[in-house]
Amino acid sequence: MLLERTIIQLDTGPMPADEARQMGQLGYMQWIAGVPGNASYAVAARHAYETAAPFMNHSPAVAAFCDLLLTSLEQPFKPLPLAMPKRERRGGAQARRSFRMPL
Repeated sequence: MLLERTIIQLDTGPMPADEARQMGQLGYMQWIAGVPGNASYAVAARHAYETAAPFMNHSPAVAAFCDLLLTSLEQPFKPLPLAMPKRERRGGAQARRSFRMPL
């Protein structure tokens, strides 16, 4: 269930490479947080990759997510390049006030 939600959230179509990388990292962190503690990581990661792979061609964020899954399964193990996105202002109250719902 969480895997499908993660894929849907990542499958947003074309975007800049840096944004896709950030979204892929956030998707990976969301997915791994939902993997049960008693589950086999390798089995869960392979299943996640097989489920997400069909969406890679038209979504760079899903492709970044899949790259992280594959990297996490490589031997010898190495740290994954995960980071939270840089904090930035997006308009705040002024942007919310200027948004009008269509009638």
